[in-house]
Amino acid sequence: MCCLRSNHFAAGLPSLKPAAKKPIVGYVTDRKSLTAVGTEAGLTSIILQNVQAALAAGVDWVQLREKHLEGGQLLEFARRIVNLAAESATETDRPARIIINDRLDVALAAAADGVHLGRESAPAREVVRWCRSGNAANRFVIGVSCHSVEEAREAENAKADYIFFGPVFETPSKRAFGTPQGLEKLAEVCRAVSMPVVAIGGVKQENAAACIHAGAAGIAAIRMFQESPDTKAVTEAIASIHDSG
Repeated sequence: MCCLRSNHFAAGLPSLKPAAKKPIVGYVTDRKSLTAVGTEAGLTSIILQNVQAALAAGVDWVQLREKHLEGGQLLEFARRIVNLAAESATETDRPARIIINDRLDVALAAAADGVHLGRESAPAREVVRWCRSGNAANRFVIGVSCHSVEEAREAENAKADYIFFGPVFETPSKRAFGTPQGLEKLAEVCRAVSMPVVAIGGVKQENAAACIHAGAAGIAAIRMFQESPDTKAVTEAIASIHDSG
């Protein structure tokens, strides 16, 4: 694959390490929690609206975690999100990273800003090596989901750019990974690695500051964005978390 560059790279994205200790706030999409809506088209429409609201509210990252979509569907959806982010950056001068879960091919084809790897993804070390060999833009980021200190260290040794650690708190989307890890374990992971650690799993406005104080570079959430009543509430939540750094 050739080296691809999105409008976000051209505009210049902020460093992964938040400027002036400003925490990262990320929205992870999850249409499975919206199954009551019914049709696939209805779910897509709601996710797009949520992403647009999150971008307008000042979110730093949007991670598309749409595991059930086939490659072609995911690529089309990702391109729409990348375009929304480009439009939002023009209007607000706040470029947001668009990261694709698992699918490196889709991330590159959609000119997204990075890929996020899970337990069933390609090995982080191989993905990093391939991307850093001139096959992706210099600012293309590679993240890894981790659930222990050992996994966090493996991701750092693989030279990934950041990790997600969780679940920190109780949350329906992370029950498959066992009981919540808690703030003490989050702090242990943050001390164990020098790379940015993003807390995920049951994180919301009320407990985000505790994650930041434990050493996290930021937080990622699903329900905080998908269950929030309006853009104003999302804006206030993001501002509150940014101020907690």
